[in-house]
Amino acid sequence: MKKIILIILTIFVALLVLISLFAGNYLVNYSIGRSGDGGNRTVALEIPETADDTERTIAEGKIAQQEANETFLAENPGQTVEITSEDDIHCSGIYYPNGNSHDWVIALHGYRGDHLGATSLAQHYHDHNYQVLTPDLRACGDTDGNYLGMGWLDRKDILSWIDWIIAQDSDAKIVIHGISMGAATTMMTAGEDTLDQVVAFVEDCGYTSVWDIFSSELKLRFGMPKFPLMYTANLFAIAKAGYSFKEASALDQVKNCEKPMLFIHGTVDDFIPYEMMDTLYQAKPGDNKEKITAPGAGHGEAMYLLGDEYWDDVFAFLNNF
Repeated sequence: MKKIILIILTIFVALLVLISLFAGNYLVNYSIGRSGDGGNRTVALEIPETADDTERTIAEGKIAQQEANETFLAENPGQTVEITSEDDIHCSGIYYPNGNSHDWVIALHGYRGDHLGATSLAQHYHDHNYQVLTPDLRACGDTDGNYLGMGWLDRKDILSWIDWIIAQDSDAKIVIHGISMGAATTMMTAGEDTLDQVVAFVEDCGYTSVWDIFSSELKLRFGMPKFPLMYTANLFAIAKAGYSFKEASALDQVKNCEKPMLFIHGTVDDFIPYEMMDTLYQAKPGDNKEKITAPGAGHGEAMYLLGDEYWDDVFAFLNNF
């Protein structure tokens, strides 16, 4: 009888392990596979009839920004530029020239987006006389790669884009500004030994680490704890994508950043928790940092809720450097 029970328990444990491995592999493909289904959360442009004042302001801000984006793209078609990453990945981006200005911004899109996802940033920076570069991040748009870098692989690509800018303009003053995954990329890049031409970083609703955000999403979307699925998924991420969810930490990178950084986040962000901003802000050493809170704004909605105030504060911060 004891032998039968032992066999049953062994089979049960083996099945659990197999299910966990299958689910972990699925999670990696779903969340970071180029053709995965783990899409970003999007919000319609329509203004709901039941919208309160904050929701209405955000919706109106989105509509106004969409119109500004369309005008900007019509007047500034941009130029496709390409580089090869240090691990031989073809990287693509769009460059929006702006006369002889030495002010540059690398504007970074969010999860599963492409360079067009950074158009709102591009439009405002271009209007403020910046040269603008909007790269497609790893496994997004026209940039190669089978798995999203979630900022970790991308940080090295951004260093290569910095080299590209300096090859065009040795007097460049470079700002890196990203939203969501682009914000995580910004912070992860900030922890590297960036060249003197890089003067400041702006992160809008970035996450502390890939492990943290995926654990949060696993609970919110599927009602599941991080054990054991996150642990098996992490093994598959290392094997298939070449990085660990735990090592892909914006928090650890921010601790190494000595250059100025501006942190921005909406208080009702249900994708990347607002509390992550304070954790990141506290980790950033030095006094050359500021934060902007957007009360009532959801994920990536701070610029729509705050409007001109958002950009006045961004450029006031950058003008100090």
